[in-house]
Amino acid sequence: MLPILSLLTLFLGVGLTSVQQQVVWELDNLDSIGGHEVTVVGDPALVDTPKGKALQFDGVDDGIFVEVHPMAGWTTFTVEVIFRPDRGGRPEQRFFHMQESSSEDRILFETRLTEDDLWYLDTFVLSQGTGNAMLARDHKHPVDAWVHAACVVDGKTMKHYVNGEFEMARDFVYHPQKAGRTSLGVRQNLVHWFKGAIRSACFTPSVLPADEFMKVED
Repeated sequence: MLPILSLLTLFLGVGLTSVQQQVVWELDNLDSIGGHEVTVVGDPALVDTPKGKALQFDGVDDGIFVEVHPMAGWTTFTVEVIFRPDRGGRPEQRFFHMQESSSEDRILFETRLTEDDLWYLDTFVLSQGTGNAMLARDHKHPVDAWVHAACVVDGKTMKHYVNGEFEMARDFVYHPQKAGRTSLGVRQNLVHWFKGAIRSACFTPSVLPADEFMKVED
């Protein structure tokens, strides 16, 4: 007789390795992220912060590539990142980019810096050729401060938050993305470099309420 776990696997029609689970990336070294080897572009630095290590990018030619799309196959997701946008960066910066290898479909976190040393969040998702950009121009934040951002997609809507506070939402039909790669500190075509630091990221295959997000002070 097959073990109960094997019978359950057959009944569900999936292998155990396909079970979707939350994934946390602590950006505390320059050799691997989430158990995956990385490709380093430029000279990003490993720095100490009050809450642990982080990767720092100079906004000119520093980037990190990871050959995995952590949300490939997911129909819904919550993706979070704890980062610090620094003063003196470019007006538009793509600092966290996940994209499938077989198309342009992607998920992006971006900052928009203003002339008075503030910034606002821009989240962008492209799904089967249909894009949704959410620029939160009415929600500005100071540079040089650690912050948490989250993008939440339930398959029909897309929302984003900063420090647990809701900022924007829009109807958006999302289709699961295929295997791909992730870049940190730059868009994957090596434009729009990020000046600042990134400490951690979290990927959850479901819609999390804001009170379950990572906290900047953790």
